[in-house]
Amino acid sequence: MLLTATNAVPSGPDWLYEVKYDGFRCMILWEEQTPRLVSRNEKTLNHLFPEIVAFCEERYEAVKPYLPLLLDGELVYLLNSFRSHFTTVQTRGRMGIPSVIQKHRETFPCHYIAFDLLTYKGRTLQTQTLSKRKKQLTALFTALSLPLSVDAGADERIQGIDLFESRTEAIDWVELHHGEGVIAKKKTGQWQAGKRSEQWLKEKNWRFITVFLTFWDKNNGYFHGAIYHEDGPFEVVHFRHGLNGEQENALKELFQTSGEKMSASMWSLPPSVCVDIACIDFDGKHLREPRFHAFNFEAEPEECTWKTLHRQLFPLPERVAVTHPEKPVWPDSGLVKDDYLLYLQLAAPYLMPFLQDRLLTVIRYPHGAAGERFYQKNCPDYAPDFVLTKKEDGISYILCNSIDTLLWLGNQLSLEFHIPFQTIHTKKPTEIVFDLDPPSAEAFSLAIEAALRMKAIFDEFGLHSYIKVSGGKGLQVYIPLSGEMFTYEETRIFTSFICDFLCEQKPRWFTTERLKKNRHNKLYLDYIQHDAGKTIIAPYSARGSEQGLVAAPLFWNEVNEKLHPSQFPLPAVIDRLTKQGDPFKSFRQQLNDQPFSHLLEQLKELIGNRKSPVQKW
Repeated sequence: MLLTATNAVPSGPDWLYEVKYDGFRCMILWEEQTPRLVSRNEKTLNHLFPEIVAFCEERYEAVKPYLPLLLDGELVYLLNSFRSHFTTVQTRGRMGIPSVIQKHRETFPCHYIAFDLLTYKGRTLQTQTLSKRKKQLTALFTALSLPLSVDAGADERIQGIDLFESRTEAIDWVELHHGEGVIAKKKTGQWQAGKRSEQWLKEKNWRFITVFLTFWDKNNGYFHGAIYHEDGPFEVVHFRHGLNGEQENALKELFQTSGEKMSASMWSLPPSVCVDIACIDFDGKHLREPRFHAFNFEAEPEECTWKTLHRQLFPLPERVAVTHPEKPVWPDSGLVKDDYLLYLQLAAPYLMPFLQDRLLTVIRYPHGAAGERFYQKNCPDYAPDFVLTKKEDGISYILCNSIDTLLWLGNQLSLEFHIPFQTIHTKKPTEIVFDLDPPSAEAFSLAIEAALRMKAIFDEFGLHSYIKVSGGKGLQVYIPLSGEMFTYEETRIFTSFICDFLCEQKPRWFTTERLKKNRHNKLYLDYIQHDAGKTIIAPYSARGSEQGLVAAPLFWNEVNEKLHPSQFPLPAVIDRLTKQGDPFKSFRQQLNDQPFSHLLEQLKELIGNRKSPVQKW
């Protein structure tokens, strides 16, 4: 069943609304343990998306009573819960080597978003109304403990799509998170195979990009447009759709009278005339689904830049008031406030899971990184209504649970986001963090040595560990925990054991001495900071250093002699997320495999027997 495009989907009680995800349309035909992933042109996709197949196979016994099943949905790579990155899915679809697919699966794992149930226990539901099919899908997913709402950070590879009763609410969420669009579906509609139905309507979330005209190809009728990037013009679009006859003739005449004929069918035009192009995204080289929107006689070609393109792709929410967007923040790097806000928009899917439901402390730099700074815990009286707070010990802490709040804080030039080790829902830590603090940036190699030694210990214990640069001169090593199991006192047994062991092994390199004057140029292994009421810089938070560096998560294979914190300024972090993925993506997905409880019991037993855990090790 196919969608019909419309400028605006209808409103009213007869319709349900869903997010339009930019991925591969796919059905799951599930009859035996291994399902078949079927594309729209009836090709089998199992070999391309093994994570979806494996997820199904692991749940075969639970789903067996409901087979055969036929699900309709979308294969996606979620950047957030409302936006899929089509280029990542498309890249996977073009792969043919199993080892390459496996590596991509680990770095860019995909989800399947189910929005319809067509066969249930071998009985077709296609003649039933959408409302009845949705009800049956909900019952099935509830019985199988599968999510009924899309969560980009969840490990469940199959999830149910969110349903909205209001067109406005659906569009607001899509626009806020830069999704592809919204679908309206008639509640009484039946499923119609192979038909572009008026009962399923889609409304695109168009973004409008300003480019200057460069070429016209008479043979195919396409006009080309570019922006300025790095050393010169960078072509990002060729288009012909969206033009009416008068506009098309005007463009042809423009090229023939003001341009230069390059060949029998090709004319060029010097940068002079700008147009606005509607699109749904940008894949790094070309605008996706481009359409002519309008001539833009107010714009100058010099204004059509890489930065402008990305700002137009990711417009700021209307309810976040931005002041002085061109204010310098990191002058040495040429970064202004708008650059920082764009970074927060792009980094939000990776940063915000660590801010969610945590009492936030920010460091504000009202005059930029080179100016004065101050800590802020208490939410100011002038905060907008959408900013959530939680009162603790007389302080009204901000909870940064929405992109609106994040951008509002960014406009306040809150450059650093410091978070406690637990959420508001528990008094116990949800992760252990070791802070590896060398005496100077020149001694960063000591932090690398300490981190690798820790990794070797954790690997032997079977513990999953993660690492990030601090954004300063050191490294920070993480071990995720369940937030309801271990107290800070219990984790201190483990952290002190690890640090004491490293100091005993290399007493000339490492120390746990808190006073700087007594460290004698050794690396400080800080485990004292891991305690209730203490905070640490959040993963993907910027720092107030003049270089505009980020507390960036790393892959463990990056931790070597070539590593240095200076490699992670704001633009580089976004670029590596796009090309390499998020090293912390599985941070909350391996908690059941953490044998920390058994390890802690062993350490407690040694202490109870008055034996030194370090000497025993």
